[in-house]
Amino acid sequence: MKPLLLAAVLLAIPVVANAQVAAGSVPNTFDRPATQPARPAAAPAARAPARPAAGETEALSPNRVSVNSEGALRAFIRGAQAGQIDYAVMSDDLAGQVRQQESSVTPIVQGFGAIEEVRFMGSRGTADQYAVTFANGATEWMIGFNEDGKIAALLFRPAQ
Repeated sequence: MKPLLLAAVLLAIPVVANAQVAAGSVPNTFDRPATQPARPAAAPAARAPARPAAGETEALSPNRVSVNSEGALRAFIRGAQAGQIDYAVMSDDLAGQVRQQESSVTPIVQGFGAIEEVRFMGSRGTADQYAVTFANGATEWMIGFNEDGKIAALLFRPAQ
């Protein structure tokens, strides 16, 4: 279980992974994903609703952020299980992070066994969240895309 948690943290959004390099508590990206960099607005933006207080969880939206997220997630898992991860579908930042961890993450994903079920749980922020049940365990995955349609965020953890 520890290697799985380590893999989840190391595959987190680059901002989160780089910001939490010291020992200590790591934010739960599944409950409160990192925010995207602000883009200049043409008009003053309306004030955003307050985020939940620490310890509270933000509700998942029932709508997918990307219609391609399940297919992309299944393709990543198949590639990792075959030892042939397709880096061309990832942002440069994510591809670099996954390359660094490939030797430890690939055996973990291979150890899960065959996919039995992929169920959309909802979306939070700019990422879709899925429950993936394998022959040898259950996991939760988050996947998000950049403006170019490339996977920019990908992480997993044991099912909660």
